[in-house]
Amino acid sequence: MGNSGFNIVLVEPEIPPNTGSIARLCGATNSVLHLVQPLGFSLDDKHLKRAGLDYWEHVSIVLWRNLEEFLVAQDESSLKFFTTKTSRPYTAGVYKQGDFLIFGKETKGLPGDIRSLYHDLCFTLPMTNPHIRSLNLAMTAGIVLYEALRQQR
Repeated sequence: MGNSGFNIVLVEPEIPPNTGSIARLCGATNSVLHLVQPLGFSLDDKHLKRAGLDYWEHVSIVLWRNLEEFLVAQDESSLKFFTTKTSRPYTAGVYKQGDFLIFGKETKGLPGDIRSLYHDLCFTLPMTNPHIRSLNLAMTAGIVLYEALRQQR
């Protein structure tokens, strides 16, 4: 299957079509999709399958029991967290192969203790309209992943 060297990590995703779209993104870029449980849906959810269409066989997926298990298994220098609760733009990140691009659940984002612990590794996608709280998870993952890929060229 090959690997672009990037990993997309969804922490407790809740909305099947977002995860399906991100799975499709991972398949298209040879990135690995990591799903941190608990998930807000079943992996055989029809909405999840519909969003990923017939690409599931081309996506490398790793399931983690919880965020702690995932974090303990990784080298901290390869972690990048994305949150609306920081001012450091995603374009300030230096992305290298093997990095884990980590996104929180749709309704709550990343846990506060994780944002505090990894403060220097947190990035955001700047938004100019104060009435919009956040961007769609799948869109955000796509923007960040393609910035990381751009930096590799």
